[in-house]
Amino acid sequence: MTKYEVMFVIDPTLEDEKKEATIETVKEIIAAQGTVSNVDVWGMRKLAYPIEKKNEGYYVVAEFEAEPTLPKELDRRLRISDNVMRHIIINKDEE
Repeated sequence: MTKYEVMFVIDPTLEDEKKEATIETVKEIIAAQGTVSNVDVWGMRKLAYPIEKKNEGYYVVAEFEAEPTLPKELDRRLRISDNVMRHIIINKDEE
């Protein structure tokens, strides 16, 4: 199992229930083939540059362990999600 970290920015205009549902969905995707060790919700933060005419985003960082095939599937699912504005997946074992 390889250690990874995913940071994603959720659309700030969503209701709190939808933000929580998005976080739970990401955790479920990871749990299907790996284990989530830590989820750190940063909350609302100012973006470095506007994305979709928004200046703020709801930041979440999750650490997890999984097989090397999971990040590709997670990337695909986050890319097509309307709730997630940006995301990045980092392999912590390669640092």
